[in-house]
Amino acid sequence: MLSTIKAYAWQAGALALGALLIAQTFRLHSEQLAHRDLIASTARASKARTDAVLTDERATATNESTHATHTLEASDVFTQGQPARDDALRLDLSRAERLRVDAERRAATYRAQAQADDAARRGLADRLETLDRHIVEGVQVVGELRAVVDKRDAEVVLLRSVIDADRQLLEGTPDAQAQ
Repeated sequence: MLSTIKAYAWQAGALALGALLIAQTFRLHSEQLAHRDLIASTARASKARTDAVLTDERATATNESTHATHTLEASDVFTQGQPARDDALRLDLSRAERLRVDAERRAATYRAQAQADDAARRGLADRLETLDRHIVEGVQVVGELRAVVDKRDAEVVLLRSVIDADRQLLEGTPDAQAQ
């Protein structure tokens, strides 16, 4: 009877060990499946991040290219407008020069008239000469100021174009869109 009990004990132990082995095998298999799923999800997440970075880089490159194009166009408009501004300045300066020569001629005429007249007319001639000189100086100043204003207007257009291009670049970046 003792040998029968021993035999049953050995059988029960073997069955218990077999059950534990099956449980351990099932647990190991579950861990392997979970590990494989983790590797697959990590690979998918890595691919998604890589795709997002690549898309972001492409968008950034496109935005930078567009920005460079807009900046270049604005610079070209400014550069191409310079000859017209120079021509306007030359015209104003030549007009001022003609007025100066005419004023000098009139001043000589005024002096000649003043020499023929009495002292009162000499004072009038001096005043007229001063007036002509002021007119010439005023025309020169107006011409120079017009050139400065034309240049400033062109610079404002250039700066506005560059600002618009910069805004387009900033609005097109993912960081600006996230905010």
